[in-house]
Amino acid sequence: MMLIVCMGCSKDNNSNPNCNFLVNLNVSTSLNLNLSQYNQLTFPNNPVYVPNEGNGGLIVNNTGTGFVAFDAADPNHVFSNCSVLSINGLEGICGCNDANKYSLFTGQPLENTELRCGLTTYFVESNGNTLYISSN
Repeated sequence: MMLIVCMGCSKDNNSNPNCNFLVNLNVSTSLNLNLSQYNQLTFPNNPVYVPNEGNGGLIVNNTGTGFVAFDAADPNHVFSNCSVLSINGLEGICGCNDANKYSLFTGQPLENTELRCGLTTYFVESNGNTLYISSN
């Protein structure tokens, strides 16, 4: 059975002229949920970080109704080491001084309502125990 889920999968960040800090990269990867580093995605609300994809890696989450994938780079900063988000529960937190926080359900900013850019989202397709993540 093939299940395609895409929650907030638009790349609309680039349509806002204030959301141009990240490079629009081609992402195409797969995650085998049988592997120990991704197995926690078989349970809702256990996001994982996937390095070496996108601008700052990927953060993938099982929302309970499907999977979402976000670029792990804070879109409200010029890319740097501190702008890669860390996972704290169901929040992605920027390591820079402002410590921007984002929902790992929706990709939208939390607390600071003046942030103009949500996380860059990627398309996720689930087929059996494999997730396919891409930028289109």
